[in-house]
Amino acid sequence: MARYLANRNFDDLDPMNFFGGLENFGRNFFSDNSMKTDIKESDKDYEVSAELPGFKKDDIHLDYRDDTLRINGVHDLQRQDKDDDGRVLRQERSFSNVSRSFYLPGVDIDQVKATYDGGVLKLTLPKKATTKDDNHQISID
Repeated sequence: MARYLANRNFDDLDPMNFFGGLENFGRNFFSDNSMKTDIKESDKDYEVSAELPGFKKDDIHLDYRDDTLRINGVHDLQRQDKDDDGRVLRQERSFSNVSRSFYLPGVDIDQVKATYDGGVLKLTLPKKATTKDDNHQISID
């Protein structure tokens, strides 16, 4: 029942890109900027749970095509604190863009359900009903 789940976030280990990003290796490789995701498969569906703390529901984009689920979140936060006279005491900006892709074949796209609550995105992706006609025999004339 185990499936191959394609995670396309291994650019830091790409030998062709190794020296180009060497100065950021520790920051990129050991940073906690990825989307923590759990996937459970049963006979009838896939259940996906992805942690996206701090994101708004409108900042999350879901896409399913070519048997691949894609989750993308963009977070842009600008904060400015002023004192009583209107002088800026602190101004901060942060931006993050996280994206993950998973190969989940045979999903009935019309029945997919998604919820987002408390920074956790939960999806239920029902599988298409398959016929058990495994007769691949070809008759010879």
